[in-house]
Amino acid sequence: MIKRLLLNLISESFEATPICALLGPRQCGKTTLAKVYTNIRKDEDVHFFDLEDPLDLARLDNPKIAFEALKGIIVIDEIQLRPNLFSVLRVIVDNTNIKFLILGSASQELIQQSSETLAGRISYLEMSPFSLQEVDDIQKLWLRGGFPKSYLSTTDKISMNWRKAYVRTFLEKDIPSFGFNISPHVIRRFWMMLTHYHGQVFNASEIGRSIEVTNKTASRYLDILAGTFMVRRLQPWHENISKRQVKSPKIYFRDSGILHALLGIENKENLYTNPKLGISWEGFAVEEIVRFLRADDEDCYFWSTQSGAELDLLIIKNGVKHGFEFKFTDNPKITKSMHIATQDLKLDNLTIIVPHKVSSKISENISMYGVQDFINTYKEI
Repeated sequence: MIKRLLLNLISESFEATPICALLGPRQCGKTTLAKVYTNIRKDEDVHFFDLEDPLDLARLDNPKIAFEALKGIIVIDEIQLRPNLFSVLRVIVDNTNIKFLILGSASQELIQQSSETLAGRISYLEMSPFSLQEVDDIQKLWLRGGFPKSYLSTTDKISMNWRKAYVRTFLEKDIPSFGFNISPHVIRRFWMMLTHYHGQVFNASEIGRSIEVTNKTASRYLDILAGTFMVRRLQPWHENISKRQVKSPKIYFRDSGILHALLGIENKENLYTNPKLGISWEGFAVEEIVRFLRADDEDCYFWSTQSGAELDLLIIKNGVKHGFEFKFTDNPKITKSMHIATQDLKLDNLTIIVPHKVSSKISENISMYGVQDFINTYKEI
């Protein structure tokens, strides 16, 4: 389903701009999707450049000459490794009918050159690892996360070993490849510290003291992990009301399998006896809801006041405010905090997301869904 959706979105992007950027974390399936897309475009020539391949890099010693000799669709994998190509792409698309499908493992914010050089010529699509729209084993997806090689491993142990290797490669190879001169040991300590803030408000000063860096440096490390799709940073929503509101972002690991690898959670037994069971599920469910609704980062918030009223997730689409509460319980109650959030934020609807199967309307504006049921049946947003 996701592949079909993204294939259509790539085609729609090319109708608007000559360059389509498909962004997402390493090994989430971007290259595979690009090959599927180009295989169905049988009426156009296709040319692949993998910027991690020395031979392809050699072919691009003179990129303008190399590209001008081609026609059709040019796919460039791991574009963030050669940001100097963006100015060349601008010249090519302004003077030819060539289309570029560029794949990157960094967010639009980290690939700043593209937004500056290719304004009006590029569209952005984000691809994530497997989600509940693509697989049907929610327990395995929650435990192992959605990276294809992790989810599809034959055993939990093999899956865990893959994720540990992924983390090590990310720290030792990927972070430096993005141009960041940071010790793998230091960034790993920071990442491990974030496991204790999963689902919590980020405290740069507290984390900075723990790993002996400034709060500014800690915030920069968070920028890096958010910009490489490892961490979701929910900004606080501020209403013009008379209550003091939290102003720091809340953070979640975007892939539950990576979180579990850092916490040493290898199997279901480890997961269900871990004190972070509930907050692990909350982060998993938040990510599934955001992906399902295809909500942009700038449309997603949380809300919290100093007096204790809060809302786990606020998504604003087309001027409509949709509130979500995530409860790892079989029998959640309508709380005073929910009523306060509904009233103060003027929510159009509030949905309580729970782990078990349920789909019911509690009141005029409040509904309850199992996370899988919401994805399978909810049509209103």
